[in-house]
Amino acid sequence: MANLITLGRLILFFATLGMIYSRRLPLVSLAALLMIVVIASDALDGYVARRRGSTSDFGSVVDIAGDRVVEQCCWIVFAHLGLIGVWAPLLVVTRGIAVDTLRGMAFREGRTAFGPKTLARSPVTEWLTASRFMRGFYGTAKASAFVFLTALFGARLPGAEGSILDLLFGSGPLWWLGWFFVYGSLVLTVVRGLPVVFDAWDYISGAAGRGGAKVEGRRSKVEG
Repeated sequence: MANLITLGRLILFFATLGMIYSRRLPLVSLAALLMIVVIASDALDGYVARRRGSTSDFGSVVDIAGDRVVEQCCWIVFAHLGLIGVWAPLLVVTRGIAVDTLRGMAFREGRTAFGPKTLARSPVTEWLTASRFMRGFYGTAKASAFVFLTALFGARLPGAEGSILDLLFGSGPLWWLGWFFVYGSLVLTVVRGLPVVFDAWDYISGAAGRGGAKVEGRRSKVEG
């Protein structure tokens, strides 16, 4: 069920992107609202899996993959539409590939990004990468950024002058707040990616292969 929710979320997401590219003010306005649903539903699949007792390593990987699709596609689309520089998607995609590669190496040995078999080697890195607070805070920042950029695109459409999107996001406090979330979410992308490098350092340096017993001892401490 949880994986089906992830699939449905991705279908809704691509439909939302289609509305944005229609360049029609009513559809772009609707897309801004649907973007909230797409981002907010990220927590739904995990909640359903926990409630039904169907959590799994595979489900965790699928959930992260779905997040990556939404996040990276959004930054690419908004850069393509001229709302933000191309450096933003380059940063996000590079970070995503690096983090997912390291987590993939750990996954082959039974480690996961979240949960009882987490890759995290310290309470600090676990809090930054896996805590509900940080995941919720980061999700809120991304949702606010993507909704703002969608609305800003609508406010710049021909004939949008005087529309609700123009009045709310064309200038003023919400315009400044929106850009705060845009750049804030990009900063958080880096901040939440660096701890994964620290946690996976044994795999980067090759120590995981040379000192299996030492690594296993550390893992047992984390699981305990």
